[in-house]
Amino acid sequence: MATVDPGAEPGAEPGGDIGQVAEEAPAKVNLALHVTGRRPDGYHLLDSLVVFAGVGDRLTLARAKAASLTIVGAPGLTAGPDNLVLRAASALGLPAAMVLEKRLPVASGIGGGSADAAATLRGLSRLWRRPLPDPEVALTLGADVPVCLSGRPARMRGVGERLDPLPSLPPLWLVLANPGVPVATQAVFAALERRDGAPLPDLPGGWADAAALACWLSATRNDLEPAAIRVAPVIAEVLSALAAQPGALAARMSGSGATCLALFADGGSAAAARAALERAHPGWWVVDAPVLPA
Repeated sequence: MATVDPGAEPGAEPGGDIGQVAEEAPAKVNLALHVTGRRPDGYHLLDSLVVFAGVGDRLTLARAKAASLTIVGAPGLTAGPDNLVLRAASALGLPAAMVLEKRLPVASGIGGGSADAAATLRGLSRLWRRPLPDPEVALTLGADVPVCLSGRPARMRGVGERLDPLPSLPPLWLVLANPGVPVATQAVFAALERRDGAPLPDLPGGWADAAALACWLSATRNDLEPAAIRVAPVIAEVLSALAAQPGALAARMSGSGATCLALFADGGSAAAARAALERAHPGWWVVDAPVLPA
């Protein structure tokens, strides 16, 4: 964790100042997501296998006397006080002029807002040369923010506060597809029929290759998937289209949807699947990307 001289001016570095920093906010992808319970306060308990894709939003931060946010690429997304980037800046009490370039769909189950909040925490800490905040601060912003702050593949449990590193992952590629239908997480949880699922099976010491990981995933699920399909039936069409692609080892919805994923062993197969889906469904958001290493 970074340290700072308490007598130093904010943003000062030996030999100069940090005037601007940029942070990537990679997509958070749930390869598996089990709902294992519900606390008396209404928060759901989860057990999830989380990885990060080599695609995401980008946040640029410049030193300023007050916090401000400009959003590029998402006309419907406002920079109001409820925006997670501004909430993250407020939680740290560190100002910056911030520009968020949105590349991920909004309300899509791949942690766009949470990844942006985590990028804000990292960026402000770098910009003002302050330590990263405690995980408890990240958790106040959302269940996915702590894992996005770590940026490493993890088994995420509880309400997002318990993170365990995954065994070494083999080379993996993803194709992510979203039909352009925002899905509210609250609506999906409201449609959930069971909230007491079994946890993930025990994790092995590692997976020899992508096929071995896909085999292990076949014994897991995304408990939110049936509920999300009831909210947005087009998700079933997305899953079917992904599963039909040559080389697809597994297909599943991520998070609370509507983004779905297909898992591939090589980048060539993933790129071919992405191109085929773009031709067949020109209105969908489709990308191919590697899974980022730890």
